[in-house]
Amino acid sequence: MADGISSFWGPVTSTSECCEKNYAYSSYVAEFYNTISNILAILLAFIGLVNAIRQRFEKRFTVLHVSNMILAIGSMLYHATLRRLQQQGDETPMVWEMLLYMYILYSPDWHYRSTMPTFLFLYGAIFAVVHSVIHFGIGFKVHYVILCLLCIPRMYKYYIHTNDASAKKLAKLYVATLSLGSLCWFSDRVFCKQISSWPINPQGHALWHLLMGFNSYFANTFLMFCRAQQRGWAPKVVYLMGILPYVKIEKPKTHNDNRGGNSEI
Repeated sequence: MADGISSFWGPVTSTSECCEKNYAYSSYVAEFYNTISNILAILLAFIGLVNAIRQRFEKRFTVLHVSNMILAIGSMLYHATLRRLQQQGDETPMVWEMLLYMYILYSPDWHYRSTMPTFLFLYGAIFAVVHSVIHFGIGFKVHYVILCLLCIPRMYKYYIHTNDASAKKLAKLYVATLSLGSLCWFSDRVFCKQISSWPINPQGHALWHLLMGFNSYFANTFLMFCRAQQRGWAPKVVYLMGILPYVKIEKPKTHNDNRGGNSEI
């Protein structure tokens, strides 16, 4: 949203802005709240990354947590500058992250191991190149929603095949944060004119960032539980400082079984 003090980054070149006054607090940060609200996602992804590495989960989860961090950093740069290049640095990792989720969700039952990662890698690479040349506008949002919808049936299958109450709670928290976050995003986009006249801006897009930080963490933790269950690693959900859930596993001394696939990727 326009107005505010002069800009260090120059004129706005991004094709999308949120309902926050530009450069209201600093000439170096275009959308202050939308920028700093990504810090939580980085911290949560880092906690998940440490857990994945410490317990020697498959590399896919290390890459997943790193991708969450990259996405949040890209979002920070975009909202801080509102430049077209940084917008691409936000949008392209969004697609890459969804492709990674699709791999984690569908690969256990995919019999041709090299086919799926090869296709998803090429898809992501081609999208990045095309997106750098052509701006899709509403087409990007539709494309992203389709990728998200492709993940839902598999997430639901994991949910109904999981008997652990704590793991099911993670899935419910995932749905709750996604629903509430989407409502905040929608309200910020659609009702910006009305919100701008309020004494206090609720910063719907910043709330979206906060909720999606938790959303990604809950999704990752749930998927780590399900994957550990497939591998026979006796997973259980425990809580860091009694608050933040994470998965603790006990790998058998010999784990050369083929349950859920024997890939370490």
